[in-house]
Amino acid sequence: MRCITSVVYTVVINGRHEEEFRPQRRLRQGEPLSPDLFLICAKGFSRLIALVKGEGRLPRTRVGRGNVSVSHLFFVDNSMLFGEASIEGANNMKSVIKEYEKMSSQLVNFDKSLIYFSGNVDLEM
Repeated sequence: MRCITSVVYTVVINGRHEEEFRPQRRLRQGEPLSPDLFLICAKGFSRLIALVKGEGRLPRTRVGRGNVSVSHLFFVDNSMLFGEASIEGANNMKSVIKEYEKMSSQLVNFDKSLIYFSGNVDLEM
């Protein structure tokens, strides 16, 4: 919180500086610290995924013909998680996400989330 509340803002209205104020709540998109905090959170999420993989709850996904395995990819403000196309695999993935939400106080918007299946997955699944 010291990083968040140490900054001081002032608003200019009609060329006149209004009273200074300090934010007392969460960081918002566009804040100078946001990219750094995203990297810290992504690193923590990556470590959590590695821990869960080590426990065998989240198997790696084989990609392509080179037998390369991938569990997750992080982009600027998006994450791609790879997992097993099964009820158990989906439940394990959701439990990892819920664990991350609890630890980080960030929430995943499942309305904005998508799930894709390989062409090799049965339509019934």
